[in-house]
Amino acid sequence: MAANRMYLLSMLLFPVFVTVFFTSFMHEGQPENMPVGVVDLDNTTTTRKLTRLLDSFQSSEVVAHYPSVEEARQAMQRGDIYGFLYFPKETTAKLLAQRQPHVSYYYSYATLTSGALVFKDLKTVSTLGSAGVAKSVMSAKGYTDDQIMAFLQPIVLDLHTVGNPWVNYNIYLSTMLVPTCLLLLIFLLTAYAMGMELKENTATELVAAAGGNPFIALVGKMLPHIAVWLVVMGAYMVYTFGVLHFPHPGGWGVIVLLTVLSVLAAVGFGVFMFGLLPALRMSMSICSLWGVLSFSMVGTAFPVLAMDAPLQVLANIFPMRHFFLIYETCIFANNPLSDVALNIAALVLFAAAPVFVILRINRAYKEYVYME
Repeated sequence: MAANRMYLLSMLLFPVFVTVFFTSFMHEGQPENMPVGVVDLDNTTTTRKLTRLLDSFQSSEVVAHYPSVEEARQAMQRGDIYGFLYFPKETTAKLLAQRQPHVSYYYSYATLTSGALVFKDLKTVSTLGSAGVAKSVMSAKGYTDDQIMAFLQPIVLDLHTVGNPWVNYNIYLSTMLVPTCLLLLIFLLTAYAMGMELKENTATELVAAAGGNPFIALVGKMLPHIAVWLVVMGAYMVYTFGVLHFPHPGGWGVIVLLTVLSVLAAVGFGVFMFGLLPALRMSMSICSLWGVLSFSMVGTAFPVLAMDAPLQVLANIFPMRHFFLIYETCIFANNPLSDVALNIAALVLFAAAPVFVILRINRAYKEYVYME
């Protein structure tokens, strides 16, 4: 490991880069001042006020005014803006006459996060425009403020965001993206280390040094890897929850448990895949595929419960899915470990998976000949 730069790059430098990149990339919590445009063919005090209101929102910034919908659409297609608000002629006149003018907004969903945030701001401005005119009309008719608010907003929402009241995207995403990258690296490096014994023709020496016992050979081979990965994953946890102060009401005991279980499960999974396909390229390819699919199957980008029934079942064979459920349930929400007993058992099973292929690995180390 000391002589091969691949280990230095993949076990130390790349994890540091991934951790710093994702946590600093979203350090502001969520995207701010995303460019939007306005097509104001009415050009009245009311529409200009609504434009200034849109510009005042944290997520949006009005960067351009366009003379037509066509030019604004072309700007959005070029990527100059993420969306635009369209006020047709006589918008204000129709508002005052209560004739329901059609105020349109267009937004791009090519990028999910920006599309959702811009949509929220554009919809809010459109709603506030009609509410503001209705309030002025009702005030002129002599209604009190309480009567006006009861009419405009008959139901008041009392919103409480549990666990992440700041709606900080860094807390939501970095706690999934970085561990998934680390587990992917563990998959790959484990299969790589096992396969290099065949490529460098040192497999027989490894088995001989273990006295012919394949279990001792496997444990001796992977213990240094496990030690390094425990330090790397532990450093990530300390940096995330200790330095960046991500919320962790579940406490450090569960964090330590999850760190150990995730590393052992990932190493065990990598060894298991090598045992199924005892070849350097094939085992690394399968581990790479499994790791990449984990980003989708973990359930943060798209809820697992909203997937088709077969995919919900398949999600359970991805270690990262169980990692996330333990984090979400016990660290983020401070629920008891009994709620994730099955997920803990799944990670233990992944860690013990090499037992099922140990004889196959032993035969491969004794008989297989590496082919370029």
